[in-house]
Amino acid sequence: MDYTSIKNPITGEELGQIPLQTVDDLKTCITKARHAQKLWAHKTIAERIKHIIKIRDYIVENAGMLAETIARDNGKIRADALITEVLPSAIAATYYCKMASKFLKEQKFPAGCWLFFFKKSRLIRVPYGIIGIISPWNYPFSIPFYQVIMALLAGNAVILKTATETQSVGLTIKETIASAGLPDNLFQFINLPGKIAGPAFLENGIDKLFFTGSVKVGKFLMAKASETLTPVNLELGGNDAMIVCEDADLVRAANGAVWAGLSNTGQSCGGVERIYVHENVYADFLTILKEKVENLSVDYDLDYQVDMSGMTTENQVKTVKYHVEEALEKGARIFAQSKIPDHDNYKNFYPACVLTDVNHDMLVMKDETFGPVLGVMKIKSTDEAIRLANDSYLGLTGSVWSRNRKKAEEIGRQIQAGVITINDHLMSHGLPETSWGGFKQSGIGRSHGRLGFDEMTQPQFIINDIIPFAKKQLWWHPYDKRLYDNLVKLIDLLYSRKIMKRLKEFYAIWKVIPRIFKN
Repeated sequence: MDYTSIKNPITGEELGQIPLQTVDDLKTCITKARHAQKLWAHKTIAERIKHIIKIRDYIVENAGMLAETIARDNGKIRADALITEVLPSAIAATYYCKMASKFLKEQKFPAGCWLFFFKKSRLIRVPYGIIGIISPWNYPFSIPFYQVIMALLAGNAVILKTATETQSVGLTIKETIASAGLPDNLFQFINLPGKIAGPAFLENGIDKLFFTGSVKVGKFLMAKASETLTPVNLELGGNDAMIVCEDADLVRAANGAVWAGLSNTGQSCGGVERIYVHENVYADFLTILKEKVENLSVDYDLDYQVDMSGMTTENQVKTVKYHVEEALEKGARIFAQSKIPDHDNYKNFYPACVLTDVNHDMLVMKDETFGPVLGVMKIKSTDEAIRLANDSYLGLTGSVWSRNRKKAEEIGRQIQAGVITINDHLMSHGLPETSWGGFKQSGIGRSHGRLGFDEMTQPQFIINDIIPFAKKQLWWHPYDKRLYDNLVKLIDLLYSRKIMKRLKEFYAIWKVIPRIFKN
């Protein structure tokens, strides 16, 4: 049997091994999940909630352990793991358990036209069946956790494949979900090679696929899903813009840029990558930002006082280096840079870096760098900032920084992105009530919040007729000239702007009503 070796990406420490599974194993998982899901879907929402709230309790009781596991497996600092993964997951589990009944409640709809007063319509939410989730390595716990919890509460079975780079976290999620005492095989964790996982899910009968990862892979999976018309939810890349207005609180803005651009070593799809600063405050903003970046503590997290760690993969380090080198060759300059540890036994470190003299011909400004790099441009007006912010094929999130919140929101509404934050950034992912997802090539569909919960079910309308004693509807066969003429009058009755004509047709239409009671 083949195994996946689990290693700390910074120290190289061997964390364990996990058996590598096959497509046949996945087929078995799907068969078992199908049976378990049918039983689970018949449970009441209250019964499901009783199980899922135990998961929240497990997170609360094991918060430190979970943060430690995430940090060792991913390489991020423990504070990042606790703040952006463990805490939001506890919040999410609580919120969705509280709101599940409301989200899944049947909705009644009044007749849209009095002609159909006898039709009573209700919308119900039907679980898809088996939800497949392929999750990334940058937030290996919180990203899949949200989706798993919502899928289960909605009545689905779940098969989870986490990133190859973060298998320890995958196993920890498995243990966390097991605390709920769910029916056997309702939730299953599988370790498939990344290259075959997506096609294997789509070719073997899952009912919906949630994928978080690169634009390139997302496009491939969407094309593959078209072969079976399997619905997909794609959360892909981001190249987020931050607009700093002339009246912004520059200290807050600089602090926000450091947090949103450099936490998790910049490996956040919704993190700040591009900053557009009004020319009147450009120099002052850079001075503050420089001081904060150069004073970051960058090291492997051993004493809880580290601000930034190394990156998760060697390939991502290479991408960041390439983007920065390309920018420097085209005229950019390094304005500020943090130190990095000089330990020979540590790897994957890259300094936090602020680039100036950048433009949109450079990869750091037009592509997703996904590393600890901030490109800062001087702008002359709000209109220029909006134009530059929208000059991207991605549109995940964005932010506007100003003391005038009304003005900031007006600017934000013109940015082509799925989430806009005012005087903050990279935190809406932790708000369980807000949806997460982007415009353009940043993805398809939404996760989180009511919109994300709706993605876990299919809408189904039930329409009842309250006059079942009628033998047929007005528009049923047989047809004749008299019926046709009276249906024309019916349209006048419904929508003519001439009151007298409508009154006239009101009496005429009653001549054809008796036909609904005739065989």
